[in-house]
Amino acid sequence: MGSRGSVDRMSIELLDLARAVALEAGHLARRRRAEGVRIAASKSTLADIVTEADREVEALIRERLAAERPGDGFLGEESDATTGTTGITWVVDPIDGTVNYASGMPSYGVSIAAVREGEALAGVVRAPALGETFVAARGEGSFVEADGARESLRVSSEHPAGALIATGFGYDPATHAGDIATVQAVMPIARDVRRIGAASIDLSYVAAGRLDAYFERGLKPWDVAAGALIVAEAGGAVLTLSADGFGREMTVAAHPDLARKIADRVEAE
Repeated sequence: MGSRGSVDRMSIELLDLARAVALEAGHLARRRRAEGVRIAASKSTLADIVTEADREVEALIRERLAAERPGDGFLGEESDATTGTTGITWVVDPIDGTVNYASGMPSYGVSIAAVREGEALAGVVRAPALGETFVAARGEGSFVEADGARESLRVSSEHPAGALIATGFGYDPATHAGDIATVQAVMPIARDVRRIGAASIDLSYVAAGRLDAYFERGLKPWDVAAGALIVAEAGGAVLTLSADGFGREMTVAAHPDLARKIADRVEAE
């Protein structure tokens, strides 16, 4: 068997590990939420918070991955990055949607991706409060797992009534006017707009066909590494558009045709 088979086997092995760790991490996050959330700090602005649970969950993920694959690198939202020696880097958001999490809303996720040379080989988004796990291994398709069942995912390709589109807004109030202008530019091809508040969930929902598209500026690698692979393996496209005046690149995820339509409208602003 050639190198392609070796890559496939590696991707599946990495996915199995990511899934197991994400399930454990999601259980910890949900337990800590039930016990009560403490705000540890703010990040870029007062609205951009980090909880004690974020740090604890990331520490758990890092420990579990290091125990199984000690030579791998690690890039997480809440701790220092390491490069590793294997060529594999784990890109992790321990609790994506921290504001939702702190507010008691169920739309938050644990996002774990295994990346090599900028290419995600495996990705998992675990939504513990929703009871769903979205998974993908490169070349093996995307799936949602819930209640012992496993269903393959496919992005939506037809939008006769307009596209159901999700977006997000930056925490810096100075960026809000531009974000709203972008929504206005896209609205002519939209049926309606959703604001879920967790990029990993938005991307997973695009892969599942629950949303037709998602776009947002200023996302970080840990926001999109797992979700972008899940979208791609479901037949979607994930585009990166040029930065705005605040240095924020835009991510657009949808069926390839719809992603290009959204990109054209954004770039024409």
